[in-house]
Amino acid sequence: MSHLDAQEEAKKIAAHKAVDEHIQSGMNIGVGSGSTIVYAIERILERIKTEGLKVTCVPTSFQSEQLLIDGGVIPSTLNITPSLDVTIDGADEVDADMNCIKGGGGCQTLEKLVASCSKKLVIVADSRKDSSKLGEKWKKGVPLEVLAVARVPVSKKIEALGGKPVLRMAVKKAGPVITDNGNIILDCDFGVIENPQRLEQQLCMITGVVETGLFINMAQMAYFGQDNGTVTTRVKK
Repeated sequence: MSHLDAQEEAKKIAAHKAVDEHIQSGMNIGVGSGSTIVYAIERILERIKTEGLKVTCVPTSFQSEQLLIDGGVIPSTLNITPSLDVTIDGADEVDADMNCIKGGGGCQTLEKLVASCSKKLVIVADSRKDSSKLGEKWKKGVPLEVLAVARVPVSKKIEALGGKPVLRMAVKKAGPVITDNGNIILDCDFGVIENPQRLEQQLCMITGVVETGLFINMAQMAYFGQDNGTVTTRVKK
């Protein structure tokens, strides 16, 4: 098995284990976004078919919504199902205190909204996302969803905080990435983040910032798939 195949298998094992240990019939669940969540949805659909699992799913992105629909599940919304038992989502990096950077896929705003409506947020990822401090391994910066008309003033305020903002550009489209909410994304490199809670507060105070990719004190448990096929877990202290 190649290293790439091992990483994919690690994500799959972690996602399946999280679904099996945290999702039961009758639950309202948040369904995250990203490459690892593809495997979580795969397992949810498998359990619906084999066990008769009955759950109400609130997706966090166009991607997860379509995967659920393609699997025969009609997704709900927070306006219909505002209280969730658990959300299972991926992360770009998780630190020793269970703080996360999310938004590599551009879905951090709805991901954070759904997580905030959940009794529990469970993260699934491969071992590359496990670090002691945010910014230690993830080098693409903190994703900020920003109003397009505020790009320049927000960028200047980010620079005043010591960050290096870069407008995320689209692939196979001229111009920037546009989020599911119609906004742009600035990827802001702050290096290794010593105080993520303080940074989150500073970023949220900038007018024009819709949401940040810092998830502070939100995740309760993380599953990290290892290349050798095992899964390590971390529980918030």
